[in-house]
Amino acid sequence: MAYCKVHQADIYYEDIGEGTPILMIHGYTPDHRLLSGCMEPIFNKKGGWRRIYIDLPGMGLTKNYAAINSSDDMLEAVLAFTQAVLPNQDYLIVGESYGGYLERGIIEKQKEHILGAAFICPCIIPLKEERSIEPHQVMKIDNQFIARLSQEELEDFKANSIVLDEYNWLRYREEILTGCTIANEQFLEKVKNKYAFSFKIDQSEFNKPSVFLLGRQDSAVGYKDALKIIDKYPRGTFAVMDIAGHNLQIEQPQLFNSLISEWLDRVAETTE
Repeated sequence: MAYCKVHQADIYYEDIGEGTPILMIHGYTPDHRLLSGCMEPIFNKKGGWRRIYIDLPGMGLTKNYAAINSSDDMLEAVLAFTQAVLPNQDYLIVGESYGGYLERGIIEKQKEHILGAAFICPCIIPLKEERSIEPHQVMKIDNQFIARLSQEELEDFKANSIVLDEYNWLRYREEILTGCTIANEQFLEKVKNKYAFSFKIDQSEFNKPSVFLLGRQDSAVGYKDALKIIDKYPRGTFAVMDIAGHNLQIEQPQLFNSLISEWLDRVAETTE
């Protein structure tokens, strides 16, 4: 197991492949498996990329993070990690949900080093009551399969997914639920009290290739708030997907793979 010791935490990470580095930041409560599960299949067909998956403090296997009290602190820990593992190097960044919020903080602080940015169901507005979100609705259901789940499994699955079948359950269980079950809930509740950055983000344009993958049925962060910052990303593809909730990387795997792959191609073209 690989750890990087920074002032605020001992950050667990997995470092895979060689080439241009990509920093992968998962969302709130799961761990790095959320992103490695959906991203690694893409790299089976694409060489030349170094993938760095981290566990944020309070999640996964990262430890010794008691000094962290806010999203400001979370961001500083990630920035310190990046400087330690990728000293003065240029890199890409991928953020999912809360990871997408941290990603915009990194862009504000280190824009000159970032070659491209991908946002997967990004948290745009930190306070949930201020977000433009959709009511949760199940779009597809395999009744024969879900009858095999326990009541607890079914309730969790229905609360977080909009496509309820065996494929989506197996990926949800392995890539998301396994991380959620080992999260430090008490710590995460503490950080939620200071979930918003103390400084402004999106203060200037990000002119490198970017992609925003948004779920039309995302009842966690929605999609409308992301469209409000479209002018800040003049090289950005903004895709709003139907039959896609907050786990769109699982619910729309073909679109996800295609759009992430195309984004990587655009980055590669600009860095050749």
